[in-house]
Amino acid sequence: MQPHIVFEGWRVTFALRRLIAGVSIAAFLLLLTTASNFASAQEKKQAAMATNNAGKATAARGRYIVTEVAKCGNCHTPRTQDGGLDYNRWLAGGPVPYLPAQPGQDWPLLCPRIGGLPPASDAQMITLLTTGIWTSGKPLRSPMPEFHMTRADAEAVLAYLKSITSGRGATQ
Repeated sequence: MQPHIVFEGWRVTFALRRLIAGVSIAAFLLLLTTASNFASAQEKKQAAMATNNAGKATAARGRYIVTEVAKCGNCHTPRTQDGGLDYNRWLAGGPVPYLPAQPGQDWPLLCPRIGGLPPASDAQMITLLTTGIWTSGKPLRSPMPEFHMTRADAEAVLAYLKSITSGRGATQ
């Protein structure tokens, strides 16, 4: 009877070893898959951060062009009671702050809102900023300058304009 028990014990031991080997292989494969997915997720996260940083740099360049070079806020931002720019409504549109030297010109009385959601599609805004041509196919009316920006500068300006949220205002 003793040899039969040894045989059964050997059989249990063999089955247990096979089970342990199978679980070990499964765990190893799971580890490989997880490590691969983890590395892929880290790469995606780093790429997203790089894209986000590039987007922030682009918008920062656009902010510089809008506030320091083109001075868009001088016309496209409403004024306060004392005549200063209302930074709580930065680039929200408003009355043109001055009239033409020669009466009778085709002079607009209102400047459109350009902050947040510009008044044209991305492609149309890029065309406007690089050629001075509006969505109608005609040149811009005075007092709006006919900009001839590089495409990179126009894209930076557009990125900044789209980053503006209502009521946030500008910091200067």
